Amino acid sequence: MTVKGWCPGAWRPMMSGDGLIIRIRPRLARLTREQVLGLCALSLSHGNGIIDLTSRANLQMRGIAEDQHGNVLTALQHLNLLDATAEDESRRNIVVTPMWQAGDLTTRLHAALLNALPDLPDLPPKMGVAIDAGTGPVLSDTSADFRFERADTGDLILRADGAHKGKRVSEQNAPTALIELAKWFVASDGFAAGRMSKHLKTKTFPDTWQDTKPSPATGSITPGAVTGGFVYGAPFGSIDARAMTRLIQDSQATALRVTPWRTFLLEDALPCDTHGFVTSRTDPLLRIHACPGAPACSAATVDTRALARQLAPHHSGTFHISGCSKGCAHPRPATTTLVGRDGAFDLVENGHPWDAPRQRGLTPNDLLTTAS
Repeated sequence: MTVKGWCPGAWRPMMSGDGLIIRIRPRLARLTREQVLGLCALSLSHGNGIIDLTSRANLQMRGIAEDQHGNVLTALQHLNLLDATAEDESRRNIVVTPMWQAGDLTTRLHAALLNALPDLPDLPPKMGVAIDAGTGPVLSDTSADFRFERADTGDLILRADGAHKGKRVSEQNAPTALIELAKWFVASDGFAAGRMSKHLKTKTFPDTWQDTKPSPATGSITPGAVTGGFVYGAPFGSIDARAMTRLIQDSQATALRVTPWRTFLLEDALPCDTHGFVTSRTDPLLRIHACPGAPACSAATVDTRALARQLAPHHSGTFHISGCSKGCAHPRPATTTLVGRDGAFDLVENGHPWDAPRQRGLTPNDLLTTAS
């Protein structure tokens, strides 16, 4: 089993059991109606028809044949969903609060940071920025190393992930502050840690970067009607391209916004058939995490999602079914974690997928019998 030290992109995809995984990073996490329909058509013609939502509000096409990679890049370029170079793509690792409005601080900061990206020092490949400048932070549990947030006073702050406080910045000097903090990370041997929060556990962080607390975190977006559209959930964060095409057409949505929470917002959507997407915040499928499993992933030896659908109604708390000990779908502690190993499952309670299990070698029938 190999753990990759980087995330896939469009220019630099990753091989999985069902073919290449190609990640698309839409600007401001938004795709127009034409882009959504084009991406779905591309997934059906060149992939396996499955598009994943990622925890950083990106999209991933699966099942792309290696010899079709160049054709996919050309199609993404025509859809305006491709960066000019692999270097540009890797640097543009920015997640934004999904409820931004045109012309607000989030969109202005996003534009300013895009212009500043070439001036950032080289950073470890998984490091990224969160623009969480709404009334209260909603991206606190979303992976990021540099966080733009609001203080209780409404002031903008830049907070290093892992620090309890941030530094007051203005909209005008926000890009400069980001570059300065990134340079401190590099100069203090941050590459050895790889991520900011891990780095701060062993390094003394200057007090000048810790003068203001962020405002309290607020909840994530859940399925249902919202101002300007409707939020749908995708079970396991997986979208069937045919179902999405029908949903876009039937709802007459004008655009789609990706969130980090396995949900997506359709702008200006009209009521229509849900085509299998989740519309209730109490749906048990929203509580469970499950990777694609076998045979889609070569590291997995078990089918994860069929079992997940059967077990979801019987579990409360955080429930995770992982095809292997990497825990890609939920690399965090969970109340209950089932880890695939040699065709069976190990049970981990209140831990990570790689923690010591309480039981080993459980079959799907064992688990279903216990649940019932």
